[in-house]
Amino acid sequence: METKWILNKEVDNQKVVELSKDLGIDKNLATLLVQRGITTFEEAKTFFRPDLSQLHDPFLMKDMDRAVDRVLQAINNGEKLLVYGDYDVDGTTAVALVYTYLKPFFKKKKIEFYIPDRYEEGYGISHKGIDYAAAHGFKLVIALDCGIKAVERIEYANERGVDFIICDHHRAGDVIPNAVAVLDAKRPDCHYPYDELSGCGVGFKLITALSMRGLGTIEQVYDLLDLLAVSIAADIVPITGENRVLTYFGLKRLNKNPRPGIEAILQHANIVRRDEDEIDENDNVLTRELTVSDLVFLIGPRINAAGRIDKASDSVRLLIADKPDHAAKLANSINDLNDMRREFDNRITEEALGMIADDQELKDAKSTVVFNENWHRGVIGIVASRLTDYYYRPTIVLTRANGLITGSARSIKSFDIYDAIDNCSDLLEHFGGHKYAAGLSMKEEHLPEFRRRFEEYVSKHLVEEDFVPELEVDMKINFCDITSKFMRILNQFAPFGPGNMSPVFWTDNVRDAGGSRAVGAHKHLKLTVMQDGDQETNIAPFSGIAFQKGDLIDRVHSGEPFSICYHLEYNTWQGKTTLQLNVKDIKFAEQF
Repeated sequence: METKWILNKEVDNQKVVELSKDLGIDKNLATLLVQRGITTFEEAKTFFRPDLSQLHDPFLMKDMDRAVDRVLQAINNGEKLLVYGDYDVDGTTAVALVYTYLKPFFKKKKIEFYIPDRYEEGYGISHKGIDYAAAHGFKLVIALDCGIKAVERIEYANERGVDFIICDHHRAGDVIPNAVAVLDAKRPDCHYPYDELSGCGVGFKLITALSMRGLGTIEQVYDLLDLLAVSIAADIVPITGENRVLTYFGLKRLNKNPRPGIEAILQHANIVRRDEDEIDENDNVLTRELTVSDLVFLIGPRINAAGRIDKASDSVRLLIADKPDHAAKLANSINDLNDMRREFDNRITEEALGMIADDQELKDAKSTVVFNENWHRGVIGIVASRLTDYYYRPTIVLTRANGLITGSARSIKSFDIYDAIDNCSDLLEHFGGHKYAAGLSMKEEHLPEFRRRFEEYVSKHLVEEDFVPELEVDMKINFCDITSKFMRILNQFAPFGPGNMSPVFWTDNVRDAGGSRAVGAHKHLKLTVMQDGDQETNIAPFSGIAFQKGDLIDRVHSGEPFSICYHLEYNTWQGKTTLQLNVKDIKFAEQF
């Protein structure tokens, strides 16, 4: 599929010149900062030097005082507390964080955690979970990463004498649940300064507030930042504002001294953390630091696998494990589940692609809605993402569960899939989510009408150009601009993620330097490239990797010039760390 390259709009050149002068950096780096809304020395200082003092007072969040009072009441009265969370990475890390912090303040068997079964109970606060709390004498439940729409469930809990504190980060409905406290910066009547926290982030603000009221210390709170960093990365929330500070220090914790459960996961992912003393005689780093990408692609999926295939409570047990041997045993089991998840994912993706290819109506549609009652519910969200990438259109993948048709939705850049599903809400039993991802369930008899109305909504709200994927490019540069100082400062833009993505650069007049080849069964390109003029200035060739571009090897070898868009990154291989171009796309002259 052809991709459109979109070059970032030009910024105020005067601001670039002034910032370049004030910071002593080149104009390219100053431009990247201005593109991110950083235009003054002080703003740059805050950006480049994240500090925990930049975090907001948790008591600015509506209902925080009520939540803290109720937790302290439970401790003082010897009540039982149930820490309840969703089954995904955000939910399980949130449960691990809050449970770990509060456990020392409760007597044995007075605090437990509960993760609803993905298949028996579904998403969010369940009747079964409430019944469990009531039957086992839990007077207080802290619900994490769920609950903002559980109006009826909270009324049921109130009838059963179970108090709830809701810690959520999803959109609120028209009615706020009648819980003891509802912590959610997205609720319309909350004026907390930052509303992009993850569910685990809201739990973090709760324990921060508790520490400010004398329950534990702020050092004990900050010791849990590794869990929070994993949640922020895996839940794809913006890494801006507070999230950027929290991720920065969470990564420091992960790289310095990860908890046993995460250390065990890293061993299965073949990641060796960097030791500052581990350098060779040429000052080459032999191992590397963990990045947000590692949390998203290596740690997150393994934590998720338990809930997708078996019990998400096993992920919590892994994250709260304090003995390496126990953590290793749990990680082995979860890694096996992750292997199984991959197998299901690959098979179902192939089946879904085949279903679309064999059905002309599905193939020509503006949306994708596919259903197979035998597909494993635990991976249909992943499959929906893969189909969205393949066809680049709003996608819903459905299967059967608990007598209903249930599924996951994923969207493209210009389309709010939550609103599209909301438009069909009269056909649904449940739904929830946000602009780019959602979940839903319906009775089987409503599926044809839902498919028709969803397609109709998509067709009305998107035009042909919306179905062409775009690659947003920060700026055009030449290879001679990529100096050691440039890279040293660029590295300080991290951690990267939504809202502060790793810059994409565009370079023209690139040619094969003689070492490019197809790798990975000829699916990918391993590049060695130069830009016209590099030989005269003695600039060495750059190495690069272009995934899924192996079919271009003959044209690359032909010697004709081409343009590339790429990230700059460091690649560690066999103990050596080198600069690498991570090439996102390649275009030849006639493609512009």
